[in-house]
Amino acid sequence: MMAISSVVSRISLRHFAVALIATFAVLSLITPATAQFSESYNFLKAVRDRDGTEANELLDRPGNTVINSRDIKSGETALHITIARRDLLWTRFMLQKGANPNIETREGLTPLMLATNLRFVDGAEALLKRNAAVDKANRSGETPLIRAVQLGDLAMVRLLLKNGADPDRVDSLAGQSARDYASNNVRLAPILSAIEKSDEDRANQAEKPAVFGPTIRQ
Repeated sequence: MMAISSVVSRISLRHFAVALIATFAVLSLITPATAQFSESYNFLKAVRDRDGTEANELLDRPGNTVINSRDIKSGETALHITIARRDLLWTRFMLQKGANPNIETREGLTPLMLATNLRFVDGAEALLKRNAAVDKANRSGETPLIRAVQLGDLAMVRLLLKNGADPDRVDSLAGQSARDYASNNVRLAPILSAIEKSDEDRANQAEKPAVFGPTIRQ
């Protein structure tokens, strides 16, 4: 009986050891992911709280990827947060740190579209300087230019056109373009004029011959 008991004990210990090793293996996989999640949460919290010290500390850690962290519920990035509060200083700070200006929220909203909706022209300009996609549409197929026209925001319209926005791209709801929306509303005559002026500028630019080699100054 003692021999049988000894064998059973050894088997039990072996099973316990195997289970313990498996547990540690699982924990070793979970811990880095948990740490990354925690860093992402803390980073977005620091941005919301305007805590520059905490944000910089997290950004300066070797191998970090928190700059493009997304809120687990909304999908917002740090740029969405700073644009939403019309905070140009923090928006530029995030962009300088390498924030991607083209990430969408769960509702399909880019930082540029958010800036357009808020009529935050300075924020939109900062995003465009860092290669924000000027014609990236929302879930309704509306581009930032279409939204700017709908809002009657002449300054935003001019900025987007200057950065190559397509006035003839149509949305998926009404099948209307920025030009169409401007043409169909007499109150948007100044915006239609801005679109037509942009057409002329592009045509003139296309007609200019390419110049190669050094030029001689008079």
